[in-house]
Amino acid sequence: MSILQSTNPVLSDSSLHRVFNAPEMRSAARSTTVSIQGVMAKTGFCTLLALGSGAIGYSVTAAYPGSLMMVNIIAFVVTLVLYFTIMAKPGFAMIGTPIYALTQGFVMGGISYLLDSILQAQGIAVGGGVAIQAFIVTGASMAAMLALHTFNIIRAGPRFTSVLGVVTLGIMFTYLASFIMSLFGASIPFLSLGSAMEGGSAAWIGLGINALVLIVAALWLLVDLQQVEQAAQSGAPKAMEWLLTFGLIVTLAWVFLEALKLVFRLALMFGNRN
Repeated sequence: MSILQSTNPVLSDSSLHRVFNAPEMRSAARSTTVSIQGVMAKTGFCTLLALGSGAIGYSVTAAYPGSLMMVNIIAFVVTLVLYFTIMAKPGFAMIGTPIYALTQGFVMGGISYLLDSILQAQGIAVGGGVAIQAFIVTGASMAAMLALHTFNIIRAGPRFTSVLGVVTLGIMFTYLASFIMSLFGASIPFLSLGSAMEGGSAAWIGLGINALVLIVAALWLLVDLQQVEQAAQSGAPKAMEWLLTFGLIVTLAWVFLEALKLVFRLALMFGNRN
């Protein structure tokens, strides 16, 4: 599989070709190339930034609950600006990736507070809060995908990536349709978290959909890891490590969001009420 082949829903084939051939990438010293350890270290650093920002986001939302909607809008705009800036100027990934991690961490912290508040109103306690539980699920997903990749149990080849991409597009279009419908006061059955409160078959179907999307998100980690390995083997310039880290952080943020929703659903369905 070529290093220039897209292995993340954020990065298209044309974008990767443009990035790889960008002046700052071509001018980088070829003796200093991408290393797996370097990408993992940068990913760990950005994860710590997200955790710290998440704690702040949780506290700020607790103090100002009405700010969450505005924060989400700002975060959406910042994410779009970062993406297009990094695609146009790959060297900006060194700055843009940590900013993205801080932004997403803050938003996830706010969402975590909202979900914890709903559970508390229902008299349900989650050990450590939904954020801690979701972080455990995310870490376990990363460890599992890393093991599957390392021991060659599953290899993210072209067909695997293509199928996963089609499924991901379907999920994205469904989420987009759900968002548009929400503007008119409607919703797609089972997709919203409200289905967990309905109980019965609606809650179970919603849980199943949530788990499926989480698995799809986690499988993208396999493809991202393959991308990193290919970059290291092909001698890609060291400057590309931050771009690869950006792809991993985007996927991890998606996994964490789906994990948050899954923990919330499970707590509503099976949590002990006080």
